[in-house]
Amino acid sequence: MPLKHLTGIRVLEFTQTVMGPSAGLILAELGADVIKVEPAPNGDKTRRLGGFGAGFFSGLNRNKRGLSIDLKSNEGRKVIHKLISKTDVVVENFAPGTMARLGCGFDDLSRINSRLIYLALKGYLAGPYENRPALDEVVQFQSGLAWMTGPPGQPLRAGASVIDILGAMFGVIGIQAALKERDQTGKGQRVSSSLFESAVFLMGTHMAGMAATGSEARPMPARGRAWAIYDVFETKDGEELFIGVTSDQQWERFVEEFGLTELSNDPRLSTNPKRVEQREWLLPAVRNSLLNYSRREIEAKSENCKISWAPVGQPGDLFNDPHLLATGGLLDVFVSRFGEETGQTVGLPNLPLEFGETRNRPSLERQPPKVGEHNEEILLEAGFNRDDILKLYSKNILANDATVQK
Repeated sequence: MPLKHLTGIRVLEFTQTVMGPSAGLILAELGADVIKVEPAPNGDKTRRLGGFGAGFFSGLNRNKRGLSIDLKSNEGRKVIHKLISKTDVVVENFAPGTMARLGCGFDDLSRINSRLIYLALKGYLAGPYENRPALDEVVQFQSGLAWMTGPPGQPLRAGASVIDILGAMFGVIGIQAALKERDQTGKGQRVSSSLFESAVFLMGTHMAGMAATGSEARPMPARGRAWAIYDVFETKDGEELFIGVTSDQQWERFVEEFGLTELSNDPRLSTNPKRVEQREWLLPAVRNSLLNYSRREIEAKSENCKISWAPVGQPGDLFNDPHLLATGGLLDVFVSRFGEETGQTVGLPNLPLEFGETRNRPSLERQPPKVGEHNEEILLEAGFNRDDILKLYSKNILANDATVQK
């Protein structure tokens, strides 16, 4: 059954790419009525991305209704202004000043609805950088995240749009705080979350570590180790597993399970700090021992001695992951490359949340909308009649999938 935590909250989402749609997705999956507003006639340009971005639209726009409208026209703006009177939250992630030029900035909309909460997802919060364009990858490099991720001298972006999604999450947290404050004051407000400051937040523990130790932070592949056994190991059958032994109790169970008697009796290895000092010879010794076992054998032994382990997976493995399949961790979402009618339904990740003793999770209520799929439904709810809607179509103020320039 669908989650209802945000039932009764209506959201107008003016977004594209990853950061904004991620915020709208989270709100929708928690029960809000999220209306994705796309430009007429062809909708969100994210629909037509290829390469790395080919899955962005399908992956981030389920459980939303779709409205496609020309915001550059006076009549299009009037439609949005009418919808705003019954809207709780606006989410937008366009370049600074874009929404204001369209007559849909916070000042414009809050005059219509003083209870409106307006989330602006930007590259930077207010300050010297606030008008710079930014992207996830840009701020990964600017903040030091890329420097920390790659080997020394080879900065490397993370393997997913982690900052876009983190910024969206902080934005949703801000919305929830503003909704709570509105309950007390009756007034809405502008909330902003950003890419750069979200990336900087991730650097906080490295900055604290520098202050605590007096040493410079090192890239993760060259970092000082907190645990002696915290690495990828090869198996007898040529596969790889990550194994982490993070306490003295785990070490005792680990060496017993794998028959490493000589290591268990070595006084140089009696505590984790001592083992870290001995990594230069200890790690090769453990690697050689594990080469005697297949992946399945190491998995079974790791489970038996209760240490942390994982296969070195790839994204494609997740489609058939037994844990995800057994727990509702994947939702059956329709995916097409460029918005075509032909496509396929595949399991995509659910929100990583569960609620209550029954462990309720979000469900799929709507597939990603076609361009303008819910135009009539939304405008009829807002008080427009069918003649009004037909006139908007005739003037190309509204668009739907039938009017898209293929």
